[in-house]
Amino acid sequence: MTYGTIVPCPTCSCGCTGQPGINCVKPGESPPVLQLPTDEEPQPVVKCTRHMRPVTIHWHVKESYKEYWRVKMTITNQNFAQNYSHWNMVVLHPNLRSVTQVFSFNYMPLNQYGSINDSGVFYGISLYNDMLLIQSCAQGNVQSEMLLHKDPDMFTFRQGWTFPRKVSFNGDECVMPQPEYYPSLPNGAQPSSPATLLIIMLLSLLFSVLAL
Repeated sequence: MTYGTIVPCPTCSCGCTGQPGINCVKPGESPPVLQLPTDEEPQPVVKCTRHMRPVTIHWHVKESYKEYWRVKMTITNQNFAQNYSHWNMVVLHPNLRSVTQVFSFNYMPLNQYGSINDSGVFYGISLYNDMLLIQSCAQGNVQSEMLLHKDPDMFTFRQGWTFPRKVSFNGDECVMPQPEYYPSLPNGAQPSSPATLLIIMLLSLLFSVLAL
């Protein structure tokens, strides 16, 4: 059985079309040519959308096995004005204490409170995917899959439990969808390959608002 639900970014989460200081590219237009001093960080130039996000993080709950579950993470650069070199993403989720394998990102747990291990940092592999290029390039996104062990005392598909509690990109906290919009599945749902849980949560970054 396959489930499909997409939770979109909140409206105007990173600015609104027409808002003073917001630079966006309308459909059919080409991004402007940037002529900035090398020591000045460019302002985001994004597609004109209802959320105006410069970066999106897709959290895709992909597979549910008997003892494990699999997540696919995709980070996409929607910013025409900036590449992100040596990027990093910090995720807060209680099941990170049971990470079995991360396939295409580097991963390091962050044990901030002694034995509590519910957060970790993901970052690119040198010379492979540590550079997140602008959207117009072929490598405008980076992605990886992660396999986690199901902790019997906590794992559930109910109330959006499989989604992160917090996410930050390069130190800036992401704008999260409201919890009431998170998809919820029967707790006993255990589809196996090739069926997948097509559940994607799109996260937009707060730092685009602060930078404008």
